[in-house]
Amino acid sequence: MRWDRLFDDLETQLDHDRREEERALAIESERARVGRLGLRERIAAMSGADGGAVRLELVDATSVQLRPTAFGRDWIGGVGGGPPGAQCLVPVSAIAAVAASRRQVEESLAPQAAPSGLVERIGLAFALRDLGRRRAGVEVRTLDGRVHGTIDRVASDHLDLALHEPGAPRREREVRGYRLVPFARITAVVTTDAR
Repeated sequence: MRWDRLFDDLETQLDHDRREEERALAIESERARVGRLGLRERIAAMSGADGGAVRLELVDATSVQLRPTAFGRDWIGGVGGGPPGAQCLVPVSAIAAVAASRRQVEESLAPQAAPSGLVERIGLAFALRDLGRRRAGVEVRTLDGRVHGTIDRVASDHLDLALHEPGAPRREREVRGYRLVPFARITAVVTTDAR
């Protein structure tokens, strides 16, 4: 009878040790998963909570309320940041912080399916070229201020912007100058017309 109790105690102890080991492995696995999360992925997950709006605080000490619709390799695009219906493109490197609710933070930490679309591999230059092809009027926000115009061309690390009044079409007689803007200085690009 004593042997039975001894074996029962040993079995209970082994079960307890096995559960503790499994719990420790699960905790370490979760820490590793969270450690691999990038800001872009967390914002993508977060945009599913609280109506999809995310407040991004930018490195130029401004902020933008954005409802993300696209997540590129190094940028986030969505609706907001300007006039109603304006499209906004924010380089991930321009994000200083994300103002989030508790629910958004929890949502951003939940396991998500791995992105598999083409958009996730598209870089900032490609997205800016699309705005240039559409001849969309834009406000380019930089660390140094804001300029309005139309993107004429996009190179590997900068864009050429023809400066003109907001809302005016890009016509040579309306252009009052040009700016070559390095991507590293851009904090946001917001469309100023409904194209």
